[in-house]
Amino acid sequence: MPIRILDPGLVAQIAAGEVVERPASVVKELVENALDAGASRIEVEIEGGGRRRIRVADDGSGIPAAEVPLAFARHATSKLSSVEDLFRVTTLGFRGEALAAIAAVARVTCRTRAVGEDLGVELRIEGGRILAQRPLARPPGTEMIVEDLFFNTPARLKFLKGEGAERRQIDLWITRYALAYPHVHFVLRHNGREIFSLPAAREPRHRLAALYGAELADALLEVSEEADGVQVYGWISPPGIDRPDRQELVFFVNGRWVQDRMLPAAVLQAYHTLLPSGRYPWVFLWVKLPPERVDVNVHPAKIEVRFRDPDGLFRAVQRAVHRALRESTPVPVFQAAEIPVRATEFPARPVPMPSEDLAGEPAEERASPGLPPLRVIGQIQARYIIAEGPDGLYLLDQHAAHERVLYEALQAQRQQGPLPAQPLLQPVLIDVLPEEMSLLEENRGLLEELGFRIEPFGPRTVRLQAVPAVLSAEAILSVFQDLLLDLQESRRPVEGALEAQLIRSICKRAAVKAGQVLSVEQMQHLVRALERCAMPWACPHGRPTILRFPIGQLARQFGREE
Repeated sequence: MPIRILDPGLVAQIAAGEVVERPASVVKELVENALDAGASRIEVEIEGGGRRRIRVADDGSGIPAAEVPLAFARHATSKLSSVEDLFRVTTLGFRGEALAAIAAVARVTCRTRAVGEDLGVELRIEGGRILAQRPLARPPGTEMIVEDLFFNTPARLKFLKGEGAERRQIDLWITRYALAYPHVHFVLRHNGREIFSLPAAREPRHRLAALYGAELADALLEVSEEADGVQVYGWISPPGIDRPDRQELVFFVNGRWVQDRMLPAAVLQAYHTLLPSGRYPWVFLWVKLPPERVDVNVHPAKIEVRFRDPDGLFRAVQRAVHRALRESTPVPVFQAAEIPVRATEFPARPVPMPSEDLAGEPAEERASPGLPPLRVIGQIQARYIIAEGPDGLYLLDQHAAHERVLYEALQAQRQQGPLPAQPLLQPVLIDVLPEEMSLLEENRGLLEELGFRIEPFGPRTVRLQAVPAVLSAEAILSVFQDLLLDLQESRRPVEGALEAQLIRSICKRAAVKAGQVLSVEQMQHLVRALERCAMPWACPHGRPTILRFPIGQLARQFGREE
C-alpha cells in the first residue's frame, strides 16, 4: 500500500480520539475553559449520559466575536505564545485541541459574548464543518452545547458504557473541580433534574461539607506547610476515620486534578502503622509549586503530570501529612471507626448468632463435609474458640467462622427467593455522592432482592427503609459503605459475581466481631453450624476459619512420645 497524506477530516477524528474519549472528557475540557475564562458560575446539563446532549454555560470573559471560528481551529489557543510558555503553563487548557477535537465528532453550538463587546456570536459546527454563524444578543460569557457525540464515528460510540456509567464519570469530574475551585458556583443537572447547586464557598472546607457532609468535614485534620517553593495544604482524615478503597485520595496540582501514583504513596507512607490493613484515609490535598517545576504536557487529556524533582515533592507531601497527624493525634489509634454519615437513630437489635437451623435446613439432613464433631472448651481473648476433636485441638476464628456460616445460609436462601428483609422502625437518612446515587438507582432491583429498600430523599440523600434481617443496628451504616464500594467495583464479567460480593459484604458486617464475648451455648451453636457448612475451612474472603493442632504435635511440644 503506497504512502499518502491522510484526509484532513480523518486526521481531525484521529486527533479527537486522543482528547475526547467519552462524554466526561467533553465536560472536563469545557469546564476547564470556563475556569480559565474566570467564570464565577458554571452550569453543566447532561442528557442521555452525555451522548445525547451536553451543555456547559459560564459567566466568564467570553470569546471575541472575530475569534470564535478560530477557537475551533486545530492548534489554536490564546494561552501559549512561545516555546518557553509550554514549560510554565499556568492555565488548565493550553493545547488548542479541545474545541477542535469536540467539534470533529459532534454537533456543536457555541454562543458567546466577550466582555466589552455589544453583541455576541452564535456558531454552529457539525463534524468539524462550520454550518452557520450569526450575531446574537446575550450576556457576557459562553454557552457550549454538544449534541450527538460520536455521531460520525459509530465504532467509537460502541465502546461507550451505559448511561449510568458515563454519568458517574461526569459526576466525578464536576465534583473534583467543585472541590478545586470553591469560589465558583457549580450547578449540575442530569436529564432535567438538578443533582446539586453549590454556591461559592469562602474556603475549601465549606465545599467539602457541602459535598461530603458536615460530620466528615468537621472531623478532618488541616494540613498546611510550605518549604522550598512547594506549598501543601488541605485536609486529611485522622486515624479511626478511613475507607476501604483509594477513591478519595484526591490531589490538585496548581489547580489541576491529577491522578498520580507518587502523591498517594507519600501520603500512605505518612500514615504507616496508623491504619488497619486494607483501609485508606480521606485525603484532599492541594499542591502549589512554580509552573516550571511541573510538566503537564505528558498526557493528551492532561490527567497525568511529571515533576522536575519528584523525590523532593514526595518528601514535602509526606512531611506535611506526618506533621498534621503528629500534632493532631499524639497517640496512634489502631482501631478503625466507621465513616461518619448523617443518620437518624434506629432501633437496636442483638447481633444474630447462628442457630441450629441457620444454614437453611436441619442438621440431620445435611451431610458432614469432613469436620469431626467438636466439643467446645472455651474462648481466648474474646476472639478465638477452643474446641476438642478426636484427633487434637481446634482453634476457630469466631468472626471468620460466622462469616462462612452466614454466607452459605444466605446463598441457600437466595436459591429460594429474595433474602428476608427487616423494616426499620425509623428510616435512616444517608448522604451520598452524585455518582453513588446513580449506582444505587441502577442496582435497585438487585438490592431489593438482597433485603435493602432504598429510596431517594432529595438530590444527594437516600432513605434506608429496610435491611437484610441478619444485620444488627450497629452494622447498618458500615455495610452500606461496603455496599457502595462493591457497586463501584462491579465491573465483573462473571454473571452473579456482584451479588456474591454483596452477600459477602453483608456477612462480613453481620458476623460476630473479634472481642465479642460469647456464651458457651452461642459457641456451641456456631461450631455446630460450621460443621454443617459445605466449605468450613475458609471464610468467604479466603481467610482460614479453623486451625488444627494434632495430638502428636502437642505431645512433642511437651517432650512426650505418642
